[in-house]
Amino acid sequence: MMRRIAVAVSLCFLLFPGAAAQEPQDTTTLQLTLGDALRVALSENPTVKVAERTVEKQQYARRGTYASLFPNISSSASYQRTLKKQVMTMKFGDTPQSIAVGTYNNISVGISASMPVVNAQLWESLKITGLQVEAAVEQARSSKLAMVEQVTKAFYAVLMAKDSYKVYMEAYRNAVGNYDNVNGSYKVGLTSLYDKMTAEVSVANAEPNVYSAENQLYLALWQLKALLALDLDRDVECVGNLDDYARQIDEAYPADSAVNATGGNDASGSAMLAGNAGLKADLRNNSDLKLLELQRRTLEHTLVMQKRAYLPTLNMTFSYSYFTMDDSFQFETWNPYSVVGLQLSIPIFDGGKRRSDVKQAQIDLSNANLQMEDAERTIRLSLMQYLSTMQTSAKQYQASRSSIETAEKGYDIAVKRYQAGSGTQLEINNSQLALTQAELNRSTSIYNWLTARTSLEKIEGSYITAE
Repeated sequence: MMRRIAVAVSLCFLLFPGAAAQEPQDTTTLQLTLGDALRVALSENPTVKVAERTVEKQQYARRGTYASLFPNISSSASYQRTLKKQVMTMKFGDTPQSIAVGTYNNISVGISASMPVVNAQLWESLKITGLQVEAAVEQARSSKLAMVEQVTKAFYAVLMAKDSYKVYMEAYRNAVGNYDNVNGSYKVGLTSLYDKMTAEVSVANAEPNVYSAENQLYLALWQLKALLALDLDRDVECVGNLDDYARQIDEAYPADSAVNATGGNDASGSAMLAGNAGLKADLRNNSDLKLLELQRRTLEHTLVMQKRAYLPTLNMTFSYSYFTMDDSFQFETWNPYSVVGLQLSIPIFDGGKRRSDVKQAQIDLSNANLQMEDAERTIRLSLMQYLSTMQTSAKQYQASRSSIETAEKGYDIAVKRYQAGSGTQLEINNSQLALTQAELNRSTSIYNWLTARTSLEKIEGSYITAE
């Protein structure tokens, strides 16, 4: 087998000689721990950057709303050319006389200011913009939590692929070693042709699993590099393996814990929760519920703001201007003009628009309350599912630990029995299959526990502590 691989590599260099003469590339492998991966993702991922800029955008929007409390000052200038003067007719005794009024050229320049004094709707809108900023901040936190979940699961997927590749490669090596032994015995007439063919088929069956596991490892690495915004051609290696995280299961489920409890007929799931010793189930920091609560509070203030549309508003106004009038563009005389005042506006009738706005706001608020109740039920269901998955995975992990040791002994015994002439190739194949399955079950149970724990921490709204 190794000889065939060497021949294939040699043919590649012969058919593509330019491949060996390419310019040297950066072959430095990036070593990543889970903590490193999370730090890179939170600093480089575009989704997180967009969320942070959204917060900045909402802060500017709040400043724009607060600006409404300050005076709005503007300057203006105007020029008017009279095409036909207005004629005023007056009677002096019995004789009417007509007089042309005004000048042909009129110029006015000045400054004006206005400022709200009493405006209940405006004050309520300030509270709404404040909540919108809070919602943007929480949305950014939600994006980071989602990114932490995705990157963590992708990292664990790489470790799972590495372990699977290791298991299948070990099975392949065992099959090759067994074939070499059988082939050697066959050459000296100690083994039948059937045993030789069986061993050869075992090698052929083990080889595709290695290729498939290797492909899964590449796919998992590409997924992780995409989340980290890294070049897909960059060599990346995830430090560690799933065994490094196995102790977390032992810490969460001590030997005397209720991990073996099935929950019975307890509809509330209290027995299941008891089996998850040391695990929290706190939804106070759940990002989805926080966003819905901010939305509900925003709609409450929106309803109040719509109701306050019935209240009068009072604005202060001020203007100061100079104007001049002349027929010959001399403009020698400029006259100042200034005024200050209060403007009171009392809503009386608008065709029912204010009432319709209030009704719409009431319906929106009622819908938000229903959505929040439904979301909380759904989130609690997900919480119970993840806790149940963690408990089941812990049971599978504890069961697989002893089965691996037994399977290893069984494989060694099967090989020795065959070498002693009392066993068969079928026993070796069956024991190898049992050993491979036991090792995969152990890796899968650790991976399932870690991914469920990751989803659980996202629901709780807490960042995963990378070790």
